[in-house]
Amino acid sequence: MNLHARPGDGPAQPLRSDAERNRARIVAAARTVFRRDGLNASMASVAREAGVGIATMFRRFPTKEELVAAVFADRMDAYADAVGTALDDPDPWHGLAGFIETVCAMQAADYGFADVLTMTFPTAKALEERRNQAYEGVVQLIGRAKAAGRLREDFTPEDLVLVHMANAGVVNATGDAAPDAWKRVVALMIQSFQAPARGPLPDSPEPRALYKAMLRASQASCAPPEPERKG
Repeated sequence: MNLHARPGDGPAQPLRSDAERNRARIVAAARTVFRRDGLNASMASVAREAGVGIATMFRRFPTKEELVAAVFADRMDAYADAVGTALDDPDPWHGLAGFIETVCAMQAADYGFADVLTMTFPTAKALEERRNQAYEGVVQLIGRAKAAGRLREDFTPEDLVLVHMANAGVVNATGDAAPDAWKRVVALMIQSFQAPARGPLPDSPEPRALYKAMLRASQASCAPPEPERKG
């Protein structure tokens, strides 16, 4: 997916210094809140952490998706870089296993990013473009590991999405009570991916079905709160 300016769009106007400070304060606060509480954290909680009013919050970031994109742009870059590192590994299986471990560790370190990898944000064009670029590398990585005879033949790219979903669930469920539990789960999964396979797997989900699930999760986390009922 390529980014294109809309016809008639002019150069972006620079923010005033106070507006830029507010924006930076909000992004830093959101990074803290999302890392701690995940993407279900409210915009109001981010505003409180930043020490700004909710109106200021929405002037800088009219939607939660825009805030998520600003906060996690660097994390998505790191995700894509992890794919590149794995592709550079001369051992395709070692590269794939290392990639899975690296990304799952990123999820464990940041509840917000754990959620980001299980969701999709259609209006966050740059974030999704970076994800799509990484996905193309992941497909290559899987193909190389299969060609080397180390990865089971029925493994699909959709299985990595399921890994992210499963790991996010473990990370969110265990929290600081068992902070290393994800490592065992990921090791169990990686070992099950190796060839030769011990037996056949059920069919993997269709890409469209997984996209629908990821979109539904993002819509739920980014939905505005319902107004309080009076009376």
